[in-house]
Amino acid sequence: MRPQGPGGGSDASRRPRRSWPTAEKRKIIAESFAPGASVAQVAQRYGLNANMLFTWRRQFQPTWPASLDAAQLVPVKISPAPSPTGGRMEIVLAGGERICFDADVDAAALARVVKALSRR
Repeated sequence: MRPQGPGGGSDASRRPRRSWPTAEKRKIIAESFAPGASVAQVAQRYGLNANMLFTWRRQFQPTWPASLDAAQLVPVKISPAPSPTGGRMEIVLAGGERICFDADVDAAALARVVKALSRR
């Protein structure tokens, strides 16, 4: 009896592993960091599993130029009068996404949300 691969198919029916040159990986990773890019769509375009692309992004992140990791300053408006909503705040990201929260929000949790959204 032939050994069964994951999902019940025989190992002979699985695609062979592809070896990606480092330059090609970097190109794909850079494409996944482009504004408005979807990691899933970029991965699909190259016949990759999105999890593999996320792994590559983590592996190559320390070698990215500092400009990609640097924080970006965004304009901030401060109202002179107290907000009628009772301390409610709003952050508008570069892509137009809005994050609304109360003034008593946990700063660490908010930082994680902003960081996650800025990576999309």
